[in-house]
Amino acid sequence: MNHSLGLMIETLVAVLLMVTIGYCMILNKRLNRLRADEHSLKAVIGELVTATEIAERAIGGLKHAVRDVNENLGNQLTSATQMSEYLKRQLSECDHVVRRLSKITLAARPQGAGAIEPEPPARVTTPEAAPAQAPAPGPRVSSAKAVAAAAQAFSERRRTGGLAA
Repeated sequence: MNHSLGLMIETLVAVLLMVTIGYCMILNKRLNRLRADEHSLKAVIGELVTATEIAERAIGGLKHAVRDVNENLGNQLTSATQMSEYLKRQLSECDHVVRRLSKITLAARPQGAGAIEPEPPARVTTPEAAPAQAPAPGPRVSSAKAVAAAAQAFSERRRTGGLAA
């Protein structure tokens, strides 16, 4: 009995050793595949690192371009705002000059019964400009000579006083 029990134990140990050897062979194949995959994975990681570096450089270039564009756009916007304000002031002054010319022409017109009342000049209104005043009703124009005389009076006033009216 001792002998058969020892034989059974040794047979069991031999079977377990064979199973262990088989399992080790399977693990060896899997490790070889893993090593092969490791090399390809390293290559993929290297390409990914390279692509990341290129993307970081491109992002840096884009940030620089955005800063330049923002600065240029800000300067242009400031310049456009200043030009807009300048043009608003000029339009207001032009409106004032037209009103003054209108008053001068009305003052220089001879009083006549058959005169035609001209249409008031178109006015440019801006939020900053004072409300436009309608010219005071006055004598009517009967000819182009009255307008020429008013222009002559205006130029003489400008020469003598520096400003008309």
